[in-house]
Amino acid sequence: MLEPDVSELPFPALAFGVRFELSREFTLTADPVHLSAMSCGSSISSSSRVSPRRSPRLEQMLNGGTVTKGQAFEFGFSDSLLAEVAGVTQRDLHLDVEAICKAYEAIRPLAKRLGVEAPMPRLAGFTYAHIAALGAKIVFTEHEPKPQPLIQSPEEIDSLQEPRDYLQADLIQKRIRISEELKRRFPETTHSVGHLSEGPATAAVLLMGQRFLTLPYDDPARAHRLLCFCVISALNYAKAITEYFGEILSAFMPGGFPDDFAGMFGPDLFKEFVVPYWEQLYQGMKAPQRMLHSELLTVKHLPFLKQLKIDYFDPGVDQYLTPELLRAHCPARFQCRITEWEVRDLDAKALQMKYRHLSEFEPYSIMFQLARSQDESKISALLEVARQLNEG
Repeated sequence: MLEPDVSELPFPALAFGVRFELSREFTLTADPVHLSAMSCGSSISSSSRVSPRRSPRLEQMLNGGTVTKGQAFEFGFSDSLLAEVAGVTQRDLHLDVEAICKAYEAIRPLAKRLGVEAPMPRLAGFTYAHIAALGAKIVFTEHEPKPQPLIQSPEEIDSLQEPRDYLQADLIQKRIRISEELKRRFPETTHSVGHLSEGPATAAVLLMGQRFLTLPYDDPARAHRLLCFCVISALNYAKAITEYFGEILSAFMPGGFPDDFAGMFGPDLFKEFVVPYWEQLYQGMKAPQRMLHSELLTVKHLPFLKQLKIDYFDPGVDQYLTPELLRAHCPARFQCRITEWEVRDLDAKALQMKYRHLSEFEPYSIMFQLARSQDESKISALLEVARQLNEG
C-alpha cells in the first residue's frame, strides 16, 4: 500500500499516531447515472433509489460530445415501486435473490407501457456498504436499512483502524453472493453491492451519529482525524470491491459522491471541515469530471464549487436552492428534479407545466421517477413532454 498525498489536509493524516494507507492509485470516469440516484433528503435513507435511464442527449453531453439544443432528462423506477408491483417488501430487495428477480419481472409490462427500457435486476439501492465494511451494524426494516453508529465517544476515534479485509463483513459477503447470483442469471447486469460511499461529512455522521455535527466545535482535532479516516477508508474499500469483481472502478462509482450533511456547516466551518476532504476524495478518484450531490447547501456555499472545480452539481431537493438561485449563483452545471411528492400531489397538466418551467433554467438534466403504480398516467405525461423537449 502507498501512503496518500495528504499535503492539502488541514491536519497531517499521520499526526494522530495511526497510519492510514491507500492502496495504489486508480482512475474513475464520470457516470452521473449513479450520482443522480443518490439519497434525497437530509435524513440519510437508502430507500426509494431509482434505476435512472439517461436520454441520448444527456449521454452525449456527459461523454464530452457536441450537443445540440434540447433538454436532457433522467427517469427511473423507485425501489418502493418495484416492491409494490411484485408484492414483496423493500427489505426483500436487499436480501432475497428470488424477490429481486420477481420484482424486475413484474416491472417489465409497466416499462413497456411507458415506452422505456426495463431495468436489469440488481440489489436495492444501498449507500452504506463502506461503513458496513468498517463494521457498522445495519438494521433492515421492512422499508429501509438503518445504520447504527459505530463510534460511541470522541475518544474511540483515536483507536480507529481500517479492516485487514474490507470484504470480510457478513453483510458485504451476503451482498456479494447475491450480486454474483444475479450476474449468473442475467449476464447483462453489472456487479454491485451498493454505492461505494457517502461523502466524508455524511460518512462521519453515519459512523458517529449526529454527535459528529458538534465535534468540529468541541474537538476539532478529532473531527479532522475522523474525516481523514473516512476519505482513506472509502478509497480503499472502493479499490477492494472493484478488484474483487475484476471490473473497471468507474462501473461502480461516478466521478462524484453524495454528501448531504456537509451543508450543516456554515461557510467558515465548511471551508475547514468539508472542502479539503472533498478535494482529497476527488484526487483519489482521479475523475476526469467532478460531480457532487449535496443537499442543505446555501448560496453562500456555492463559491466553493468553483474552488473545487466541480463540473456537475445535483442539489437534490435542497430547500435553500431554487432554480432561480442556482442559475444566478451556481458556478457548475446543475440538475433539477420533479419530486416524488410533486408527482403525487399535482395533476398531469401541472406536472408538464412544472417540467417546462424547470427547462427554462437550462439544467444539465431534469430527473423524475415513478414511485407509485397509481401515478403511471402522470409519469406518461411527463415522459411525453420530456421527449418533446429532448428533441429540441
